[in-house]
Amino acid sequence: MISMSPVRPGTGVRYLFRGVMVGDGHRRAGTPLRAAQDEAGVPPGVWKGRGLAALGLAAGDVVSERQAELLLGEGRHPDADRIERELLAQGKSPAQARRATVLGRPIEHNRSPKTDKAKERTPWLAFDLVFRPPPTAHIAWALMDDEHRRVLELCDDIARDKTLAWLEESVAEIRSKVGGKQRARVKDGLVVAVFRHYESRATESRPLLHSHAVASIRARRPHDGKWGNLSADSLMAHIVAADTLYLLHFMEEVSARLGWAWEPREVTPGRRPVMEIAGIDQRLIGWQSTRRQQIEDALPVLTAKYEERQGHPPGERAAYALACQAADQTRRPKRKELRSLSELRAAWRESAARAYGADVVARLAERARAAAAAVWARVRPVVDVVLAAVDVVAVVYVMRGAFNRHHLLAEARRHLSYALRGRPHQPGLDEQIVQTAIDAYTRPVGRGRMMTADLRALYPRDTEDQAVLRPLTRNRSATPYQRARLAAGALSARVHAVRLADRLNSRTRQRTLTVPTTPSPGRKAGPDPEPMTDVAAVELTSRTLETAVAEMAARLQAGIRERAAARRPAPQPAPATSPPPHPQQSVQPAPGRTPPTGGVA
Repeated sequence: MISMSPVRPGTGVRYLFRGVMVGDGHRRAGTPLRAAQDEAGVPPGVWKGRGLAALGLAAGDVVSERQAELLLGEGRHPDADRIERELLAQGKSPAQARRATVLGRPIEHNRSPKTDKAKERTPWLAFDLVFRPPPTAHIAWALMDDEHRRVLELCDDIARDKTLAWLEESVAEIRSKVGGKQRARVKDGLVVAVFRHYESRATESRPLLHSHAVASIRARRPHDGKWGNLSADSLMAHIVAADTLYLLHFMEEVSARLGWAWEPREVTPGRRPVMEIAGIDQRLIGWQSTRRQQIEDALPVLTAKYEERQGHPPGERAAYALACQAADQTRRPKRKELRSLSELRAAWRESAARAYGADVVARLAERARAAAAAVWARVRPVVDVVLAAVDVVAVVYVMRGAFNRHHLLAEARRHLSYALRGRPHQPGLDEQIVQTAIDAYTRPVGRGRMMTADLRALYPRDTEDQAVLRPLTRNRSATPYQRARLAAGALSARVHAVRLADRLNSRTRQRTLTVPTTPSPGRKAGPDPEPMTDVAAVELTSRTLETAVAEMAARLQAGIRERAAARRPAPQPAPATSPPPHPQQSVQPAPGRTPPTGGVA
């Protein structure tokens, strides 16, 4: 997952230099950065991003302490010392020399009494993006041999770099004009300092492979090349879509390099499941996630106080706020003693073997390979674009009501993660699913870019169909995600029914869903996407949904038999010795017509 927090002058900068840059440990006063990193056993930070060329840096260069102080702490050029010396030698004043090294507007400008609302402004210097793989990846990285450890670190590097590239190419915007009302894509890209960490911040150390990608807020404008500030709103709005993209790339890299597969795991009943490596002992997740257990122990106390104070159980937003409060209350101070990675891994293996047995730790890789073979024998990693679009719209509509494009994009990437289980996806397939959903199954809401589901396109006006779908979406006893999955399954069943009717060469009944095969009037011109079909990809887990599908299939078969009987000539009186005709007659496709690819398994 990815989390995002701002880096501000003062405490934010001190936390960056005393904690983030040295592995979330404790850096003694006067200790050089490289020496503190060696003591903590973490590698030095490296520069990433396409915006490095404008500053004379290259991707992969080591982040020095002075460069970080100038760029991430003051918003100045990382080689400002040399630039100032050259300007002073040319006869420039110290103020002029310093101003020439500032990238964009100086930080002191926001502290000027002449600035509107100066006391309320706290400038941002950078964004701290934390990339964390799933818990089972931490377990495999910490308890397996060095070869698996290096491969998992490489997978994390590749997935993080691809996600950062998507952010700077498709998301990052730079502000201009008064109040930053005008937005435009950055000219070069982002300037990011990446620091890798190995453990959690809890006092009882546990493995937590993660990276801090500290992106400078400074970037160049496309029209004049001058430096300005990035828009924090754009990055925060797309952080969930970036999170799902990072997980999708990480899963694909792990499956391609190690041959492992992924399966969904339900962490909280009724909530969205998370994807985990198949075959990893689930007990080790509890051993690794000590912070989660601490939060879960403190959360009931806070929930009870909320109910006593408000008189009702907390809603979705209040529950999230209570979880954040429990996380803050249970957060422990950072450890002061520092250990190398080899020492940490030896301690982790000993702790896990003592808790669950040495055999569990020794056979992790073997069981992961065996579980992957079972998953690939059971799951077909194929994506149907139309079914994926229906699924995405239904889930986002029930969860949010009104939504934006980036909400659909995040859900489309979740759908790909679940359907493919680590197999590679075609580049641009997530955008193709989103565009199909927008063109066929959504309508605009209000004057902005918000949209909602077009219910008339998702299911017909027949009251019989609405009677099946509406109880699923309005059942308040279930969680929003449960209602969303039931609604998506009901709509997908109607797509299957239409394809079954087409395959059997019968006319579509009015009560079934009509899936458009031609572009919508508002769709841009271009080649039609060729849908890929996996009729077993949608798993119908609700008894209500299974009953509805069974009834609908029975009605279709009855209609087919009636029409087949009407087309047959009147039967001639058969001899008494002839056997009776078979009650069910197979319907063959009409001559010259090719059956469609869809169907029902």
